[in-house]
Amino acid sequence: MSTRCTPTATPALPSMTMRHAALGTLLAAALLSGCATQAPQPGTPVAATRFDQLVVPGRTTRADLLAAFGPTKTVVFDSGMETWLYTAPAPGGRSTELVLLVGRDGIVHKMRKRPPYPTDPQP
Repeated sequence: MSTRCTPTATPALPSMTMRHAALGTLLAAALLSGCATQAPQPGTPVAATRFDQLVVPGRTTRADLLAAFGPTKTVVFDSGMETWLYTAPAPGGRSTELVLLVGRDGIVHKMRKRPPYPTDPQP
């Protein structure tokens, strides 16, 4: 007695799942490649003297910073604290970094100015 083999159709669900997986992988690769090819943006440039006049730790607020200097590069931590980076022109075409620690309450808690080091790359 011989048994006939009849081909069974592949269910549509696995092929759709494979398509979705391939599309998801392609999308993730495209997003990650965009991050990898862009250089980090520097902080918004401001005049160092203006910065010294307007920023007072314990009193200056996030709204004050935005009104005086505009938006800039920020890093938000899980704790809710934020660092804000501004730059000020310095001799030799380099920049002084102006780094602020902004609390969850929206008030500047600390500020640090880092002058350019001789080993910093020239623009």
